[in-house]
Amino acid sequence: MTVMESFTPIASTIGGVLIGIAAAGLLMFHGRIAGISGIAGGIFRQRQSGDTAWRVMFLVGLFAAGIAWSFFRPEDYAFGIERSTVALIIAGLAVGIGTQLGSGCTSGHGVCGIGRLSKRSTVATVTFMATAAITVFIVNEVLGGAV
Repeated sequence: MTVMESFTPIASTIGGVLIGIAAAGLLMFHGRIAGISGIAGGIFRQRQSGDTAWRVMFLVGLFAAGIAWSFFRPEDYAFGIERSTVALIIAGLAVGIGTQLGSGCTSGHGVCGIGRLSKRSTVATVTFMATAAITVFIVNEVLGGAV
């Protein structure tokens, strides 16, 4: 069982505020929802002219911010993986399928949708979180974490 090693309420609050500002700014100034799966998926779908550039820049900004922060606090990026490669591939595919079935991800539904008081997004977010909790229970307690 993994134990939380650090409690970072200040950094977490700052990060949450920055995510909120970015999501609100994208909605207010561009009329777009900051749902990462929709933004990334939209790059590969045929859209109106000029629609791809903002999506690419948004994703580049996400990666650039992470890379920039890693120079200041590389310890924030230290992690260990306790699952097999096959389990990680299956998990990634399951998340991808879930974002398609749910018409979005936790950033779009959880951050933006709930922030807009969307009932659909609230149901989707509760479903995502319940599914995650059930999956963790099954993998760790029923399968013994051996996946």
